[in-house]
Amino acid sequence: MTQNRDGTRPSPVRDQPTAGRIPLRADLRAALPDAAAALGVTAAVFVFLYARMRSGDSATVSVMPFMSDPNTYWMYLLSQAFGWSGLLWAWGTVMLGLLLSGPRPGRLPVSRVVLERWHRTTSLTTMALMFAHALMFAAELVRDAAGKPWVTRGWSAFVDTFVPGGYDSGTGKLAIPIGQGALYLAIPLGLLFYVRHRISPRMWRRLHRFVIVVYVLSVWHTLLYGTNVWYGEWPRTVLWLLQLPVAVLLLVRLLRPARRSERLGAPGRGEGPLLGWSVRAVGRLAAAAVVVGLLVVVLSGHDGGRARPAEAPAKAPHAHADADADAEESG
Repeated sequence: MTQNRDGTRPSPVRDQPTAGRIPLRADLRAALPDAAAALGVTAAVFVFLYARMRSGDSATVSVMPFMSDPNTYWMYLLSQAFGWSGLLWAWGTVMLGLLLSGPRPGRLPVSRVVLERWHRTTSLTTMALMFAHALMFAAELVRDAAGKPWVTRGWSAFVDTFVPGGYDSGTGKLAIPIGQGALYLAIPLGLLFYVRHRISPRMWRRLHRFVIVVYVLSVWHTLLYGTNVWYGEWPRTVLWLLQLPVAVLLLVRLLRPARRSERLGAPGRGEGPLLGWSVRAVGRLAAAAVVVGLLVVVLSGHDGGRARPAEAPAKAPHAHADADADAEESG
């Protein structure tokens, strides 16, 4: 048994985090600075969106002109701000995860232990930001239904926000269930790390791979429903561009996995069943195709954005069915 210089034994949790059980409580404490930074970014995004809505330059106002008063729709703006900071934190935690699970870089700015802790804390912060995004959207729906009984308003907002299929109009019929899928997958996949000793580390690693699905759903939800990237302009292009490093790291991770069991050799040469080899090969081809597709989207400018209308759509009351109908017409 090795000892520290002072004669004490090293702590398996403190000195070798990957080998011992890391309690959720410890990571929640470690995530406090990260969460504070996320709140600061959210506040900055909120101020930016507020100023653009007040000046009339907001794409949200172009989609839904009745949302021209930021003092009225501040909860909607705060929901957007939480959504954007949540997507940014999701991008960061996915990048860290791919960096840690792929080929080991020769030099890292910080130790691997620190990177692993950052990956866990950013994951926890991302889940909180995603929930706050949904919660503020529900709060806006409650405010919008003023005049109805509180129970009716609360239940309707809950169904629209948290029940798949509850939001039944316009683009939201697809975009909101996609966002709900991201939220409902992120929470168990993120928290399974803390009970991996009960389900076995191998099973946890297999399930944890689906975190990339959470990120894809989050980006898809944003591209479909994020009014700030609704039109085919530079904000939408930047969002597409940010996906390139994720796709490249994923491809590198698949081509050069750290674990020998995941490497792709010639089929039938001790690389496991042919089905498993085929799945890994298809995964690598799909990742390469995504990289090429992203390059085509960014370089061609055909990113799926709508053309900004020459004239603003007719104003309508802030009921989500009417808002989406106006938005669809403007597209």
